[in-house]
Amino acid sequence: MDYHLTLNWPDFIERYWQKRPVVLKRGIANFIDPITPDELAGLAMESEVDSRLVSHLDGKWQVSHGPFESYDHLGESNWSLLVQVVNNWHEPTAALMRPFRALPDWRIDDLMISFSVPGGGVGPHLDQYDVFIIQGTGRRRWRVGEKVPMKQHCPHPDLLQVDPFEAIIDEEMEPGDILYIPPGFPHEGYSLENSLNYSVGFRAPSGREMISGFADYVLQRELGSLRYTDPDVPNRDHPADILPSELDRLRGMMLSMINQPEHFNQWFGDRPRRISQMRSTMR
Repeated sequence: MDYHLTLNWPDFIERYWQKRPVVLKRGIANFIDPITPDELAGLAMESEVDSRLVSHLDGKWQVSHGPFESYDHLGESNWSLLVQVVNNWHEPTAALMRPFRALPDWRIDDLMISFSVPGGGVGPHLDQYDVFIIQGTGRRRWRVGEKVPMKQHCPHPDLLQVDPFEAIIDEEMEPGDILYIPPGFPHEGYSLENSLNYSVGFRAPSGREMISGFADYVLQRELGSLRYTDPDVPNRDHPADILPSELDRLRGMMLSMINQPEHFNQWFGDRPRRISQMRSTMR
């Protein structure tokens, strides 16, 4: 199936990308779901698939992780089924990623799909990545707040939320509507009726993740074997002193690895491929 995005990309990037959230009404005209709720529920029964059920009953949040054996215990309101990386497990859904390839491939992460009954959602929260949320079957109300410092809390060990916020976007989404949310804007969505949502996420690696990933690359290839040397070790006032020149030399040893383009470029170029391969082997 071909999905066509009615979007002026240069204008969108100038006005909204990483700047402001926006609702794109009928962003995909005549939208047809590439998957059914039953198919999604079936995927969540597979042990290799990352899935979770989130419910909110009597003021208490509950989270359970798949694989699931049955859904008979669920009621008709206040729960959501969320399945990660569906594009790797269900080929027709991968078509939803293609309209967003105006953005760099290395930034594209995965497609998460959620099925929610009336009242279903995961509560008000923050994400640290860009996301396009496509409304499928059904209707869902979305609220998005301003990007301001907000404290996060855990109503459940597997759920991170923020306090209620004042909305700058408050929209009822219908099939084909798209909500774009940049990192750091609080948002909350809940279903008005049985509905499907498709979230196209874009990775935004932190410095910590980058250093950790590159360190793994160095260890796996047994690089960085050059050891520290100081044939003209300088004098110091006290044996416990670490001289600025020594710190500079140590820092230089570490930076020299990253500053080798052949290693850094290979690591970074392989990174999205390794993630994709890892997910494929989980199929």
